[in-house]
Amino acid sequence: MKNQIGLIGIGLVGTALAENLISAGYPVVGFDIDPDKCLNFEKMGGRAVSSPLEVAENAKSVFLSLMNTDIVRKVLTGPEGLLHAKPLPTHIIDTTTGDPDETIKIARQLKRKRVSFLDSPISGSSAQIRMREGVVMIGGDLEAFERCKVLYSAIAKDFTYIGPSGNGSKAKLASNLILGLNRLVLAEGLVFAERFGFDLKSFLSLLKKTPAYSCAMDVKGKKMIEGDFSPQSRVNQHFKDLDLILRYAEKLGQPLPLTQLHKEILQKIIDVGDGDLDNAAVIKQIRRLAKE
Repeated sequence: MKNQIGLIGIGLVGTALAENLISAGYPVVGFDIDPDKCLNFEKMGGRAVSSPLEVAENAKSVFLSLMNTDIVRKVLTGPEGLLHAKPLPTHIIDTTTGDPDETIKIARQLKRKRVSFLDSPISGSSAQIRMREGVVMIGGDLEAFERCKVLYSAIAKDFTYIGPSGNGSKAKLASNLILGLNRLVLAEGLVFAERFGFDLKSFLSLLKKTPAYSCAMDVKGKKMIEGDFSPQSRVNQHFKDLDLILRYAEKLGQPLPLTQLHKEILQKIIDVGDGDLDNAAVIKQIRRLAKE
């Protein structure tokens, strides 16, 4: 029987990870602060427990899927955090889109405790991750990565080691910058075509044949056209990422005018109460702007 795997954070991405791990034959023990998510996790075949500490007491390898690095730190060091477990877990695989500098600090702290911390954010929506089509970007100790390859194989077809701790987080921020702008450009172009009077379903099929093609057309195009904003990735979450991206750009001395505009557009979406919708909802704001 395969070793039990831990999972903390059972939201959109965490649920997809749980499904993949369970499908691969791993018993999974998990925790989330939301009781409904824990209940759903148990219906999938997982075993929910009452704290991160209890997860760590039952699994030597633990996945984290959390909103930000502040929450990661609380999960690790809080009153019932992972680092109070005896013995400590061997590997912590953090899929959170996190703060690279803080990630490096956490990895150093855990290394002193002989715990390997691999920052392993995943590019892709929860639907893509569920199909193992997300791309995992991994930073951390190379030997720890080699030991965890079998776990990465369970959650993704494509995973890449890209260097020391923090590199996974840095790559994900750069990737998310480009991905978000692809979605925004797609929404703007679709609304432009719509105002010309084109049927958007046919126009999207045409677009996919042109040099304008991007993966955003496959992942978000249909959702935009059909007005299906059920979340696979949320506006609020990407807004958080843009805030982090812009803070690092300022530190690096690089202006990001398009990303700044993107953040302002997402802020307006949040202001009207649509922050929990899928990122495809950016087309709603583009349509609102077109009517002003």
